Amino acid sequence: MLTGGELLDPGSDRAGRYDVAVRNGRIAMVAPRLPRDDAAEVADLTGRLVTPGLVDLHTHVYPGATYWGIDPDPVAWRSGVTTWVDAGSAGAYSFPAFAAAAAGYAVRVPALLNISAVGLIAPVGESRELANCDVELAVATVRAHRHTVVGIKVRMDRHNVGTHGLTPLRRAVEAAQACELPVMVHIGAGPPTIAQMLPLLRPGDIITHCASGIAAGPAGVAAGPAGIAAGPAGSTPAAREAYRAGVLFDIGHGSGGFAFDVLEAQLAAGMPPHTVSTDLHSRSLHGPAFDLPTTMAKMLAVGMSLPQVVAAATVGPARALGLPGGVGTLGVGAPADIAVFAVQDGRFEYVDVHGQRRHAPTRLVNELTYRAGRPLPPRLPQPVPPWVPLTDAQRHALAGRERAVRHLLTPPLVGPDGLAEQFPRHGG
Repeated sequence: MLTGGELLDPGSDRAGRYDVAVRNGRIAMVAPRLPRDDAAEVADLTGRLVTPGLVDLHTHVYPGATYWGIDPDPVAWRSGVTTWVDAGSAGAYSFPAFAAAAAGYAVRVPALLNISAVGLIAPVGESRELANCDVELAVATVRAHRHTVVGIKVRMDRHNVGTHGLTPLRRAVEAAQACELPVMVHIGAGPPTIAQMLPLLRPGDIITHCASGIAAGPAGVAAGPAGIAAGPAGSTPAAREAYRAGVLFDIGHGSGGFAFDVLEAQLAAGMPPHTVSTDLHSRSLHGPAFDLPTTMAKMLAVGMSLPQVVAAATVGPARALGLPGGVGTLGVGAPADIAVFAVQDGRFEYVDVHGQRRHAPTRLVNELTYRAGRPLPPRLPQPVPPWVPLTDAQRHALAGRERAVRHLLTPPLVGPDGLAEQFPRHGG
């Protein structure tokens, strides 16, 4: 039983002081006060914020087999993210191996199948060879892995589609329609343009990197409402019409997909993101995205409320992908995936991918992460792959962290007075 915490669960419409009882890995009861006598274990969370386990709609796992992949478990236990949606790391050729790897993580890993059968084995280019975008093969792969695949992913920028324009997107939509799944579309440097892509999207399809400054093009951003700068994703009539029609806007921060000024323009236009995700991968893990609580703080820095942001990182992505069984909520019967945070108030500086800075009045610091009712154990991070570019400051910080961990773990855990005789020399 978790007692005394301030619950914030937008999916169950609960906010305030609640106790949460867990049995057999699922939520058994939620009430302002529950009897403690029957609890086998009680955790007092007074002064802490309790949310559903966070759902990150855009991540890249599968390390060792892709350019972008990371191990989710060393980040999950310290960030509160219990559901990691892999956004197209694997295509049809490698998906069986990906699914086997994903089943071994401590966290839940539903996946978007890349329309390109080769997946993300390189930084860019998976759809330059149209033969890779095989609709029939993608549909067959979805049907063989329907318990894992929750959507289709396509990266639509000139680096990935080459001279093929909208064809990879058309094929992704065709496969998704056949399987009754949504499409997630990565936007970036055109062509094709966002205006060309939007008419092909259906209600429930997802634009990730919705606040991309790169998608604004080399000319920068155009004037938006009240003179606020706005990129095409937030200022064009086509984008506003797509938003009104039910196309979902996802942050997808990453290492190049998030600009404060573009998001501010979207908010001014009445277009807040439906989901807040990190696009966490090998090149964003050590900055500028870092983790989902950091990305959530950046949303607070531009004026979104804490309930808005928590909804966009829990029930919002769960509903966008139709995740089963109450994922993203703490409703009775839902998986007991729970995040516990200290809420710190102050003035905290954050930066987007282009160096623009904003200050958040609040940040969440994870203290406990439960998956199926059990705390996730601490895990050390993997070494940084040799192809990931790092600044001198990042390298120095990583070396300092390694020294700190060594200093923490090398000395004996306790001194002589902290020990007991486990096997008495003279038994009684």
